[in-house]
Amino acid sequence: MSRRPRFQITDLPIHVVQRGNDRQRCFFDDRDRCVYLKALAEAAASHRVLIHAYALMTNHVHLLLTPRVVGAISRLMQSVGARYVWYVNETKQRTGTLWEGRYKACLVASDRHVLAACRYIDLNPVRAGIVAQPSEFEWSSYGVLAGLRPGPLVTPHESLAQLGDPRGPAYARWCAEGDHGEEADRLREATQRELAYGSEQFKAYVEAMTTRATTPRRRGRPRRTPTTPG
Repeated sequence: MSRRPRFQITDLPIHVVQRGNDRQRCFFDDRDRCVYLKALAEAAASHRVLIHAYALMTNHVHLLLTPRVVGAISRLMQSVGARYVWYVNETKQRTGTLWEGRYKACLVASDRHVLAACRYIDLNPVRAGIVAQPSEFEWSSYGVLAGLRPGPLVTPHESLAQLGDPRGPAYARWCAEGDHGEEADRLREATQRELAYGSEQFKAYVEAMTTRATTPRRRGRPRRTPTTPG
C-alpha cells in the first residue's frame, strides 16, 4: 500500500507520534530525554516550527506542532531523529535504526480540538500508569501549560485562551477532568490513519485546500456501477 502524502499546509497544528522500532525503548535515562529536547528545540528554531505540547514516553514520543513553512515538520523530524539516533548509538554502543518507520501525524483544528490534543498528550503518562498525576512526570509539557514551571520550548497555542488563560490553573483543571473516551479514540484513529481531527467543516476545508482525504475511506474495491441494458 502506498504511503499517504503529507499535508502540505502551514499554520495549523499537527499531532505527531513517533514510536521506537518494534515498540522497543527509545529513551533509556533522563540524559537521553534532555538530549532529545535540546535537538527538538534547535530544530524547531531552525525550521520554523512552534511546539505546543509534548510527552517523551519510554518507547514513543507525542508532539503537537505548528509549521510556519511548508515541509517544516518533515525536516524537523528528520533532523531530530537522525541526531538523536546518532547520540544513542554512540553512547549505548549499538547500531542500526531506533525508530519504527516514518512518524504518524494528523492535522488538528484550531479550536477545542487543540485543547483535547494537549490534554491527551499530557495525560499519556497517567494512562500508561507511570505516574498518578500529570504533574509528577517531568518529561511532558504539562508543567509548563499548568503554570508549574517555566518552559521556553513550549509556545501555548492560542486556543488555550478558551480556558481563560493560555497557561495556569485553568489548564490543570481541564486536565483533571480526564480524557473522554470517544475524544481520545478519534484523535488516535486520525493520527494512525494520518487524517484530520476536527469538525466536519474543518475536514471539508482541509480537503478543499489540499485535495487530501481527511476521513477514513471504505476499504476494499469500489462497488461497480450497474450498466444500463442496451
